[in-house]
Amino acid sequence: MSKQVITVLQLYPKDMNIYGDYGNLLVIQRRLEWYGYEPKVIHYNVGDTFPSDVDIIIGGGGQDSGQEVIHQDLINIGPKLKALAEKEVPMLLVCGLYQLFGNFFKTLDGKTLTGIGVLDVETHGTHERLIGNIVTNNETFGDIIGYENHSGQTYLGKNAEPFATVVKGAGNNAKDGHEGARYKNVIGTYLHGSILPKNPLLADFLIHTAVTKKYGDFSTDIVDDLLADLARKVAEDRPR
Repeated sequence: MSKQVITVLQLYPKDMNIYGDYGNLLVIQRRLEWYGYEPKVIHYNVGDTFPSDVDIIIGGGGQDSGQEVIHQDLINIGPKLKALAEKEVPMLLVCGLYQLFGNFFKTLDGKTLTGIGVLDVETHGTHERLIGNIVTNNETFGDIIGYENHSGQTYLGKNAEPFATVVKGAGNNAKDGHEGARYKNVIGTYLHGSILPKNPLLADFLIHTAVTKKYGDFSTDIVDDLLADLARKVAEDRPR
């Protein structure tokens, strides 16, 4: 009997993957395998054909120059991504792609990169770099642990809800106590590290949502996350 397949799309790994964000894809792959599903991974880069069947979308961070490289291509596929967001496909967008999934990113030199508007947020480049270990809290996932490194500061609009509340660190802008943004099953965040190895409940949210949407239910053995829990404790106790 063949295994049930879950298709995972990684956006722009050539240009938006400078802070270890590839680790998020590896976690999704491994946990799908542990749960008895077959991951099908598609790497989407500028100029590629966008796949017709996607169950989970993962996107990472990049420098401003990387964002400029992918910008027009992202605008071109934006309607497809927005349609998937409305269909409640789970997505995790980190840093640079979090910014471009918003309304716009205005760079420090005044250039405005229009976003695709999945998330009602706007980002402004600044001279201040928000960098260091960060702990946030989400009502569903508990403490979310990672590492932030960004000079763009993001502000939520009225149609965006924060992904988490800052416990230690800066978050979106070091002013309002918010970290990330969420719309339906789309999550934007500044947490690198990678975020999913330290936060298996978040990884399982993406997997559970994708599996139940495609196959109607999610029934597996429980994964032993003892090592991940120990790593979380070490990371949580690190100084800023």
